[in-house]
Amino acid sequence: MHASGVAAALVIGIVVLLVTIDVIGRNIGLGGLPWAVEMSEYSLPLATFLAAPWLLYRNEHVRIDILLTALPRSVARQIDRAVDAVGLAVCLVFVWYGVKVIVDSMRLGSMIIKTLIIPEWWTFVPVPISFALIGVEFVRRMLTGSGIVSGQIGSQ
Repeated sequence: MHASGVAAALVIGIVVLLVTIDVIGRNIGLGGLPWAVEMSEYSLPLATFLAAPWLLYRNEHVRIDILLTALPRSVARQIDRAVDAVGLAVCLVFVWYGVKVIVDSMRLGSMIIKTLIIPEWWTFVPVPISFALIGVEFVRRMLTGSGIVSGQIGSQ
């Protein structure tokens, strides 16, 4: 999970560097990097998919817990585990369809033709990997109760 967070940060850092070099190069007359904008278009969703498992692991994802804070801790724990089970089910669906889309794109030989020419399936690879990691985290949370045990939610 830590590696996915580090990878997301590296991707964002590289995008910032590329865009900066592109802008400076164009403004001082050296020309830009014609592929920099396209790389940033591919990199931002990649960074999002890389960061998601890490954020869930750190319990820093978007969460509306107003109800859980008002309930007794034991009830909040049960609801939290049920929500984690739903999250796992959603992840399994995304993994299944993500793999299906990749296989179909590979079978068809679909290409993205812009400044860069790349196989279309490359852009889909982060989806099943990310959701598989998120699913692993949901399983860990269900087994350990880490959303509640951390003491952030639920009254005694």
